[in-house]
Amino acid sequence: MLAWAAARHRNAAILLVAVSLLAFLPGIFQLPPIDRDEARFAQATKQMLETGDLVDIRFQEESRYKKPVGIYWLQAAVVGAAETLGMPEARTRVWLYRVPSILGAVGAVLLTYWTALAFVSRRGAVLAGLMMGSCILLAVEARLAKTDAVLFATTVAAMGAMARAYVIERAQRPDPGHPWALPAIFWTAMAAGFLIKGPLIVMVVSLTVAALAIADRSARFVLRLRPLAGLAWMLLLVLPWFVAIVLKSGNTFFEESLGRDLLSKVGSGQEAHGAPPGYYFLLFWGTFFPASILVPMAFGAVWNSRSVPEVRYLLAWLIPTWLVFEAAMTKLPHYVLPVYPAVAILLAMAIDHQALSRNIWLRRAPMWWFILTAVVSVGLIVINIWIGQRFGLMTWLLSGVALTLALFAWWLFEADGVAVSFMRMVVAMIVLFTAAFSATFPTIGALFPSLQLARFVAFGRCDQVLAATAGYHEPSLVFLVGTDVRHVSGAGAADFLARGGRCRYAFVEKGHERAFVQRADAIGLRYAQGIRIDGVNFSSGRAVSIQTFVGTDP
Repeated sequence: MLAWAAARHRNAAILLVAVSLLAFLPGIFQLPPIDRDEARFAQATKQMLETGDLVDIRFQEESRYKKPVGIYWLQAAVVGAAETLGMPEARTRVWLYRVPSILGAVGAVLLTYWTALAFVSRRGAVLAGLMMGSCILLAVEARLAKTDAVLFATTVAAMGAMARAYVIERAQRPDPGHPWALPAIFWTAMAAGFLIKGPLIVMVVSLTVAALAIADRSARFVLRLRPLAGLAWMLLLVLPWFVAIVLKSGNTFFEESLGRDLLSKVGSGQEAHGAPPGYYFLLFWGTFFPASILVPMAFGAVWNSRSVPEVRYLLAWLIPTWLVFEAAMTKLPHYVLPVYPAVAILLAMAIDHQALSRNIWLRRAPMWWFILTAVVSVGLIVINIWIGQRFGLMTWLLSGVALTLALFAWWLFEADGVAVSFMRMVVAMIVLFTAAFSATFPTIGALFPSLQLARFVAFGRCDQVLAATAGYHEPSLVFLVGTDVRHVSGAGAADFLARGGRCRYAFVEKGHERAFVQRADAIGLRYAQGIRIDGVNFSSGRAVSIQTFVGTDP
């Protein structure tokens, strides 16, 4: 299969798209909105469609100015198209909001292949693409309706275009394309990335240019990207929305996005996500799995080739940005995703040149393919039994298949070679993703209390639902039940039901029930007690118990 893919660009694209879709699609239609970030993004987009205001970004009554508008426009375009085509309840089908992320992830895999072609053979470029297509971190981001998968695609496009400009300049290679092709790709990707997540793409590019300028004592390659014309093109694409949001909100957008979001993440651990330096290094072995297991074998070859222009560019892409994220106080696993293609291409380069270490201890690293696959498989089985209260036969079967493939990948590593063994692990990861995201998580209702509450409300068959929640304030509840969900105290929930009507619902978390009952008794409230929902708050990891109450006609 690898030989077939390496024969033609079309074959390579077919294989990479097929692997990406098999890895990213399982569970995409079944998983409910995930708290908190995905649900917030989806709800803000839903409100854009409800209000028709495509400039302002809001979650209920609060402004949501942490990120620019790009991802909301992409999500709104998909959902709006689905509505136009007659899809019922399109605005509450969260998988539609995930379409840009899926396309971004698949696009990033193809762009990794395209970028790698500037450094390695077509076979090596296919391997680099497969490393990203089977990467655990990208598989997670592809399933979430937020910025990171799309930002990743724009970053790889920009870095791929800049890579070609650098290699043409430093390695004295001929430029086979139109002189404006690379600048058009680079500056359009920069503009798209800026509209998706602000200056982060600029940071990655700028740090790479600065590192290369210091190492080479020249940044002449940047002139091949037509910086003056390109910057004008980028501003032409991004300024209209920024002008519109400033006219609407004044300085509020920049105060919130730059001051409260970006700068505060650098100086403090925002939202309890602080971690010491070294955090990303430790996570790398799991988030870039299974390709991460091969990295120790390639390290020596990469280090010995650090003066080669191609290797120097990839290290300049990788190291400065990685160090900045390690130094920042706020750390989330996906922050370093934009530099993973550099690791994949360096690894593919070592494989392409048959330069992997022959050290006997390093060559034993593939046993971790089997060990970590076993750990994940056991974890999925435990989740089925402990939280799902069931055997989970399909999870057992799929985990068994993944474990068998991982075992053969490790056991036959020396006999069949790194490429064939890694291809076995790619298939193992596809099966493991299916076990996790299709056979396990979506089928355990206790993991998604908001979905159970929304189903309870839907059972009432009300044309206009009025709901209030006390103690349980997750964005997914707002997305699934309605924008007008009110956040109240236990006593406030009783007052809410006192206004009358059988289509009024109150969701009261266990810690607020006493206040609800006391207030209900004090005002003589008549209400019907609905179901109790026991589950796990996915975002916080703590158990929740929510009692539902339904209003009665006055």
